[in-house]
Amino acid sequence: MKIAVYPGSFDPLTNGHLDVVERALGIFDKLIIAVLANPDKRSPLFTVDERVEMIKESLDADSRVEVESFTGLTVDFARSRGAQTLVKGLRAYSDFDAELQQALMNRKLAPDIHTIFLMSSFAHIFVSSSILKDIASHGRDVGEFVPPIVATRLKEKFR
Repeated sequence: MKIAVYPGSFDPLTNGHLDVVERALGIFDKLIIAVLANPDKRSPLFTVDERVEMIKESLDADSRVEVESFTGLTVDFARSRGAQTLVKGLRAYSDFDAELQQALMNRKLAPDIHTIFLMSSFAHIFVSSSILKDIASHGRDVGEFVPPIVATRLKEKFR
């Protein structure tokens, strides 16, 4: 069985993330969406549990997908789940620069775990979680860019 891990903060999940999930499922038998619980990162808008819950609801119980939170090194998490590949989504060259550095370090730490990059579809190339949080914080609707549960939760957060 080909297992991959798609790590990220997913704060919040966007349709661009779902696009990467869909395409990764065309390659792998099982995809583990790994929600990073990083205490060193700036304060997330949603708790780890909220993010996991929204992702699960957005994926409508696809049996090929698991959603878990984790701390520590991504390669250690992947190895503990029997995954051979990390999936990373890219929108622009600026994403690639940061992701390449991380992928090279992951290769050094775990040469048996590979990283693949999946480009976002053109419809999602300009969308980021940070931009959407900013727009939602000003009372604007972001429903076309996120799953319905995420749009609802963003409205609730910024009331």
